[in-house]
Amino acid sequence: MASKLVPNSFILVSFFLCSLISIPSTEAQLETLAPDQAKAEAAGMTHIHFFFQDILSGKNPTAITIIQPASSSMTSFGLMNMIDDKLTEGPDPSSKEVGRAQGLYAASSLSEVGFMQAMNLVFTDGAYNGSVITVLGRNAPLHATREMSIVGGTGQFRYARGYAIAKTHTLDITTGDATVEYNVYVTTH
Repeated sequence: MASKLVPNSFILVSFFLCSLISIPSTEAQLETLAPDQAKAEAAGMTHIHFFFQDILSGKNPTAITIIQPASSSMTSFGLMNMIDDKLTEGPDPSSKEVGRAQGLYAASSLSEVGFMQAMNLVFTDGAYNGSVITVLGRNAPLHATREMSIVGGTGQFRYARGYAIAKTHTLDITTGDATVEYNVYVTTH
């Protein structure tokens, strides 16, 4: 019997419906995961805040599916997307670009929508221009906040360690386009 592929629209509708029942993030929840700027500085960490623009639609998508799910999995198990997403100062996709997120995310969970995400945050403007932070971790987009590891970097971020907190800002269920807020806490000690 041939296996059926799950259409991307089904995946997006499932994502949206599940996100309606997830517990909304509060400032207190985010504070339990990430220190504020003063705490980060006291710990010798650098705090970087930006928005990740994941665009799957239109003539110039910044995220493309390179492997379809292997089966009719409700979690899209096996799906893999390659990204070259814009990083912006604000949530509006037309706000100032500060870098690019280049890498991939792959659906790696059979029990919930959960991605293994591997990406380089390539800074192209401002104080960190020319530097890179490498992120590797689990990104479960139906969770209000997600934490991923900083596993290295280059330029000003050589020997980097730390973590990135991701929080979905907007999601268009028709196109799959999403804006994700990131708070990155990194140290090179």
